[in-house]
Amino acid sequence: MRIARFSIDGNVAFGAVEGESPPGTTDGLVLDIIKGIPFADFELSGTKVPLSKVRLLPPVLPNKVVGIGRNYADHAKELGNEVPDVPVAFFKPSTSVIGTGDAIAYPSFSQEVHYEAELAVVIGRMCREVPRERARDVILGYTCANDVTARDVQQREKQWARAKGFDSSCPLGPWVETELDPSDLTIQCTVNGEQRQLGRTTDMVRSVEDLIVHISEAMTLLPGDVILTGTPAGVGPLNVGDEVAVTIEGIGTLTNRVIKRG
Repeated sequence: MRIARFSIDGNVAFGAVEGESPPGTTDGLVLDIIKGIPFADFELSGTKVPLSKVRLLPPVLPNKVVGIGRNYADHAKELGNEVPDVPVAFFKPSTSVIGTGDAIAYPSFSQEVHYEAELAVVIGRMCREVPRERARDVILGYTCANDVTARDVQQREKQWARAKGFDSSCPLGPWVETELDPSDLTIQCTVNGEQRQLGRTTDMVRSVEDLIVHISEAMTLLPGDVILTGTPAGVGPLNVGDEVAVTIEGIGTLTNRVIKRG
């Protein structure tokens, strides 16, 4: 099931996305509005709205976004880094999250902002110290993410809080796909229609299950929390006016335009 969060006539709701559409369009897609929230038992209302008539919002509002750095060997290599012995974790605040179609505001304190296409894991229930064999049980589903990074700030400040946590640096969307095997998916990033990244989740150093185990050893994960699983090689700069799109097999496409921060 594809679960979207959307607004219509000033109201916010979740809905199940139904139908098929040509790539890059929402033609033919409708939302069956959900009674309740997707983190508990819910029913479909049977009230359907064309997707073209709503505004898609970030599919979840996470309490926290936990990112994992250097989880693809080729990406670590391209930035002159070794693959770490243990996963390198960092946080993006909830204020960094935006949805598909929202603008990425280029931060005034950076001169080099990069895209990073990533598979995002959405947590479905509160959990802590999750054993590996139960890791899939705590997942609601998966969505596309762009771990937008102020690369010059990351290199200059060493700590990644400002470089990866600025407002609008975590686009998520367009929806959450609940029925998906994340182990072998194509991840692609384009800028202004030109392919910049192309990789597969089979190249992740540590699997989704491994990451959930590692993170939940240290902290409680809450429904709606998001884990970013790392980016393939090919990261590069974004400029004001660029349109960046992240497409993941079996999920869909997350699209955002870069604007000057006002």
